[in-house]
Amino acid sequence: MTTSGNWFLWAALSAVFAALTTIFAKIGVQGVDADLATLIRTVIILLVLSVFVAVAGKWSNPLDLSSRTWFYLGLSGLATGASWVCYFRALQNGDASKVAPVDKFSLVLVAVFAFAVLGERPSMREWVGIALVAGGVLILALKR
Repeated sequence: MTTSGNWFLWAALSAVFAALTTIFAKIGVQGVDADLATLIRTVIILLVLSVFVAVAGKWSNPLDLSSRTWFYLGLSGLATGASWVCYFRALQNGDASKVAPVDKFSLVLVAVFAFAVLGERPSMREWVGIALVAGGVLILALKR
């Protein structure tokens, strides 16, 4: 894959791992409090990423980062934590095949937020795709 298309490979792998995350989490959250399950998952992620960063030689002093970077990474971390807590609670109470599509409504929200905050301008074709995703989420969420 070319450098310009490299993002697509990583995004596709992200989708595969996100799907596996949902399946494994749905199985793992049975019989345990959703918040404790989220904590266990978070600790494992911390350990795995720590080893990865160290082995890959990507460690640098985090204190050298700008306050702006710390602020936004902090907000991102808080949002991630809130998302995971909500997601695990939803998985504990609902079917994975219903929870995951609603969670993926984040795709629609990312497009709207990126438009409003980052100044990104999706094409008409992309907005149609985003609207179709929103419609699909509604169909899946409202099924009886």
